[in-house]
Amino acid sequence: MIELVKPIAELCAAIIEILGILLILLIAFHALFLGAVRLWKKENAETIFLQIRQRLGRGILLGLEFLIAADIIHTVAVELTFKTVGVLAIIVLIRTFLSFTLDVELTGSWPWQKPD
Repeated sequence: MIELVKPIAELCAAIIEILGILLILLIAFHALFLGAVRLWKKENAETIFLQIRQRLGRGILLGLEFLIAADIIHTVAVELTFKTVGVLAIIVLIRTFLSFTLDVELTGSWPWQKPD
């Protein structure tokens, strides 16, 4: 049974990882395209910059969630050892810290505070 689950889990983890990367790329290109269109319409450059930054940050957050999910699937279903669980814990901590700091940067407040 394990021989059947392992390749399926590897494939699922790879697909989810690719989705996370594609999401980040697509949202980045979308944000830049919208910014270029607004810049071409002679809108305020500072406002455009802030909106591109917001969109890009949200895209990175969404992509990070997919990458974390892929890491969890890979570790739990494919290589469940103390070493891989430790590596997974470090990766999840780093990515969670990145998500947390990006969220604070985007909203301008701590998660437990009400946004302005």
